[in-house]
Amino acid sequence: MKWSKYFIPTQKEAPKDAETISHKLLIRAGLIDKLASGVYTYLPLGLKVLEKVENIVREEMNNSGAIELLMPSLQPANLWKETGRLDKMGKDMIRFIDRHDREMIFGPTHEEVITDIVRRYIKSWKQLPLILYQIQTKFRDEIRPRFSIIRAREFLMKDAYSFDINEEGLDMSYNLMKETYRKIFDRCGLKCNIREAESGVIGGKFSEEFVAEGECSELEVGHIFKLGLEYSKAMKANFVDKDGKEKPIYMGCYGIGVSRIVAAIIEGNYDENGIIWPLSVAPFLVDIIPTNMGDNDILVISEKIYNDLKDNGFDIIIDERDESAGVKFKDADLCGFPYQIIVGKKIKEKKVEIKERKSKKILEIKTENIVSYFNSIIRG
Repeated sequence: MKWSKYFIPTQKEAPKDAETISHKLLIRAGLIDKLASGVYTYLPLGLKVLEKVENIVREEMNNSGAIELLMPSLQPANLWKETGRLDKMGKDMIRFIDRHDREMIFGPTHEEVITDIVRRYIKSWKQLPLILYQIQTKFRDEIRPRFSIIRAREFLMKDAYSFDINEEGLDMSYNLMKETYRKIFDRCGLKCNIREAESGVIGGKFSEEFVAEGECSELEVGHIFKLGLEYSKAMKANFVDKDGKEKPIYMGCYGIGVSRIVAAIIEGNYDENGIIWPLSVAPFLVDIIPTNMGDNDILVISEKIYNDLKDNGFDIIIDERDESAGVKFKDADLCGFPYQIIVGKKIKEKKVEIKERKSKKILEIKTENIVSYFNSIIRG
């Protein structure tokens, strides 16, 4: 990608209402844009990070044996009446009457919907255990949206649901998801503490939350619940066991705030100059910076490096804007790209400088070795 052809609206100052470092840097680095209170557009850089987090979540969930589906955001209120939860969420739930006078909601969570699916399709013990999950937009009309995408009214969430024949099976599914969450957060570069939590409107007999370390110390990025029989009994989600007896299904549910992870990563990875993205979620691995756009030799070498890295499958950007080197360096640091390739006077020796964003270390390297250098970093 070429910077001049891309859309990265960086800003020198953070908005006045920005309370956390992640909020300030998400706006300043041009990752998100505020449309309304608690409602944000993911700009191109922000979307790239969000998609990389989403891919990590999906890969680890698939590796665990969970199966992906996609449920609708719109839900009939009647399902929530079956469990008695319709009024428990209060004004946080966005409700409306459709043109046929049916009460509908924008889904803040999907326990009722998934239980309805399972009660209609799962009949025998032979079909269990089962874990289903989705990555989907949720809606909650927060009374006080804060901290940009940390507490928003519209957000991306991964929610999973396990179904077992007994409590022992539920414990196994719960522990499997707990371990899967550890892997997800490790890959995203997050350090998380696990602690027992209140189950709130989700319900169930036991739950734990994953809290990310950072400036915003109460930043919950994941929550797992042992629901037991609460939903299956209320909605008559039963199965027939080996002895031909009908029994309720044991359930668990497991949520990850996918969009919230983006903010949590920044909370734990930044310095005075901007974001420091972990390699796994960086919008671009490398920013190639020609220091003098008036020097044809610099331009030719920069373009060659760009094409070589692109042809080898690296996610890169070249900053060929007609701006000073200082402006380019500041934007590269602000946006948090893990590496900068600085193309300057050293090209007379067929060398460039590679700056590592996190350590600030600068390495001189021959241009012919650039591809192998990044191969060693990314592919080992």
